[in-house]
Amino acid sequence: MPELPEVEVVRRGLDRWVTGRTIASAVVLHPRAVRRHAEGPADFAGRLAGRTMAAPRRRGKYLWIPLDSGETLLAHLGMSGQLLVGEPERPREKHLRVRVSFADSATGGFDLRFVDQRTFGHLMVTEETAGVAGTPVPAPIAHIAADPLEDAFDDEAFYRALRRRRTGVKRALLDQSLISGVGNIYADEALWRARLHWARPTETLTRPEVRRVLDGVREVMTAALAVGGTSFDSLYVNVNGESGYFDRSLDAYGRRDEPCRRCGTPIRRDVFMNRSSYSCPQCQPRPRRARY
Repeated sequence: MPELPEVEVVRRGLDRWVTGRTIASAVVLHPRAVRRHAEGPADFAGRLAGRTMAAPRRRGKYLWIPLDSGETLLAHLGMSGQLLVGEPERPREKHLRVRVSFADSATGGFDLRFVDQRTFGHLMVTEETAGVAGTPVPAPIAHIAADPLEDAFDDEAFYRALRRRRTGVKRALLDQSLISGVGNIYADEALWRARLHWARPTETLTRPEVRRVLDGVREVMTAALAVGGTSFDSLYVNVNGESGYFDRSLDAYGRRDEPCRRCGTPIRRDVFMNRSSYSCPQCQPRPRRARY
């Protein structure tokens, strides 16, 4: 599933293309793509027609485009969602779910397409409200925590919240009400950089250790952004259909039995929440008391 860097790459791409553009029409080709829009596909399309888009915004794994109506177009990419821009005459994608045309599309402009093979992603038009730290966000994600690249993120508050939890540090990093945008890949990468095992109890973490975790999260996400994010297959691409290259720089995730880049010990894979967790047995020793 795309995490913060991948969604931010898409947001930056959209910013170039859609900011200030007026929507001519929207067509929903698969109702599941707008299943979270309670009023249905026709209402979704009607609320977009004639609206002008402002600069896209993002929090964690969600992105949205404010509209001049005071509402906003909220998008979650799920596991395979893609927001693509291109010539309106280009061939229709196999898994095209929603197509947005702009006022200048008929005169050589472009259109915006939501393509989603697995249909876990979704689009909806909704109102904004005050979110965490008072920043305006779409109402359905008002409970989502600030992400570590936002100015609104409070490191000290995050440390105190971790100490109150009784869980493993990786499970806490995946909790979007504590810190948004971190998924399985970047949690493993940040913990490798922080030299902490994924099952380390949160109530035992010290301030310096939490600082190392946050530093690791920010470092790895910034590095991923620089190369377009992480793509393991063709499902995650930017708005131009191009894949990211950070998978070539991963230090832990997906490197089972490969040597740790620090100490040479083979990377270990453990089952975690029906997924996988990767760590170095030498650099990230399992704690005596672990929380899963």
